[in-house]
Amino acid sequence: MSNLANIDLTDPRFKANPYPIYDQLRAQTPVVRISIGFGYKAWLVTRYEDVVFTLKDQRFTKDVYKAPKRGFFRKEMLFAWMFGPFVKHMLNADEPDHTRLRGLVQKAFTARFVESLQPRIESLSEELLDRIAAQGHMDLMRDFALPLPVTVITEMLGVPAADRGRFVGWITTILDTGIGPQSLKMLPLISKFKRYVRELMQLRRRQPENDLISALVVAEEAGDKLSEAELMAMIFLLLIAGYETTVNLIGNGMLALLDHPAELEKLRTQPAIMPSAVEELLRYDGPLEIASQRYALCDIEIAGTMIPRGHMLAPGLTSANRDPRQFEQPNGLNLTREPNRHVGLGQGIHYCLGAPLARLEAQIAFAALLRRLPEIRLAVPRNSIRWRSSLVIRGLQELPIAFRTSAAVRGATKTF
Repeated sequence: MSNLANIDLTDPRFKANPYPIYDQLRAQTPVVRISIGFGYKAWLVTRYEDVVFTLKDQRFTKDVYKAPKRGFFRKEMLFAWMFGPFVKHMLNADEPDHTRLRGLVQKAFTARFVESLQPRIESLSEELLDRIAAQGHMDLMRDFALPLPVTVITEMLGVPAADRGRFVGWITTILDTGIGPQSLKMLPLISKFKRYVRELMQLRRRQPENDLISALVVAEEAGDKLSEAELMAMIFLLLIAGYETTVNLIGNGMLALLDHPAELEKLRTQPAIMPSAVEELLRYDGPLEIASQRYALCDIEIAGTMIPRGHMLAPGLTSANRDPRQFEQPNGLNLTREPNRHVGLGQGIHYCLGAPLARLEAQIAFAALLRRLPEIRLAVPRNSIRWRSSLVIRGLQELPIAFRTSAAVRGATKTF
């Protein structure tokens, strides 16, 4: 790509290896205006220090309705209208609404509560591997990385098991469709999604259970904590955030380990380094290409570039995590890296709510995979690996792997 301003963050060819481009951008044009589809422009921020600045500074708003307008309206409002209540969640809220909304679900994602889920996550990991351990091959994404966190988050929310497949299909389509005329094709799907969520809310009003949707319905019925639109948006966000991060952390992380067999073997033989390893995998090739949009409330200078009032920013998480100004040998995988202040899960008030859950799921998943699947390797040529075309998500379409079948003890005790 000779013209760095023509970067397409959704292009699978770019996704396959964006790092040389990011290296050039950080060195030459650390803040660059790019197209993100359908006439939308955003300032891609690539250096670690500047990305952290954009994630934390409150002169950037997350709320498109608060963003300064250019002309009579912002085109983004059209898509906000199309998605209806699904945009009114805490990820798109500023203070004080963000704190109010986050507080309603914070207890479900504290480290203590997440730790209580460990036996279930371990059991589920073993069940999934039991199904394929004798085959000698699998698609890691389809057979393991996806069903593990999907099952956990839908059980937390109270979504019936029979409906999980539909949710995954809807959300994947929404995330991978991109911005443009093709978005119009999603209107029937969005309508189905809204209808289903509304029916689920009504069911929990009649028959409350010990799940997160029932707790949120109570808050909505209180009237002063959560509106119906916010309740629907919260369920939508929790479904997405509750599994997409972990799915792609497991997929990207396993591919990185397969690319670095010495580090893979180190992790296999030294399971106590697992927490550090997961942090490094989040840094090295994390599940998010960029953070979600911000809008400048006033003219702001970043790295010598003036961002005009009202313009959209795209903080480049993947680029920031390879910045040599922050990380020694940033393009190398070092599972015991210390310190490791990556931004793989964001920073600031919008830091990933489900981070403790994603970390625990990933630690258990990698431990189970390395213990149960000896001599794990790619089952296809490396250059045939296909990446998703999502703007925000960095993830694989599939990851075919092969392994020697094992008689390893099921559910062996972990040491991390």
